[in-house]
Amino acid sequence: MDEHTTDPEVPPPVRGEPTGWRPDLRRWEHDTLRRATVHGVRLYNAGDYHAAHDCFEDEWYNYGRGSTESKFCHGMVQVAAGAYKHYDFEDDVGMTSLFHTALDYLADVPDDFYGVDLADVRATLKTALGNPTALDGWRVELDGDTPGADRWDRAYADNLE
Repeated sequence: MDEHTTDPEVPPPVRGEPTGWRPDLRRWEHDTLRRATVHGVRLYNAGDYHAAHDCFEDEWYNYGRGSTESKFCHGMVQVAAGAYKHYDFEDDVGMTSLFHTALDYLADVPDDFYGVDLADVRATLKTALGNPTALDGWRVELDGDTPGADRWDRAYADNLE
């Protein structure tokens, strides 16, 4: 555990014991990664792909190249950027390129990393490569739910700038 990723105020998972949660310590391996993940997923689910991208990108810089945490953050940056390309610019060629990269980064990350259902993320991205409408109505699952954003999520993203 790195001191710069520690924050004892980050609550435990809502459900289960996902990879990253340390039940022996009753805390996250990297608390700030969990916080960024919660805000990033909620913003993605609300259709605020740029802000979701920023949440994952800001946290990505805390980890060394090649670490599981880095791969996760980089992959989720690509997921949000791909959705942004698809919805905001109607650029499915750009989306496809970003989703291929996301799949590469997320390939070896555990399916339940920090509460995110990455098996579903990977499956949806693969489907969207051939049929971008697979993204319509799809939301990222976190702790068995698909939460939307509130003002606290937006405030978190706004403070990253």
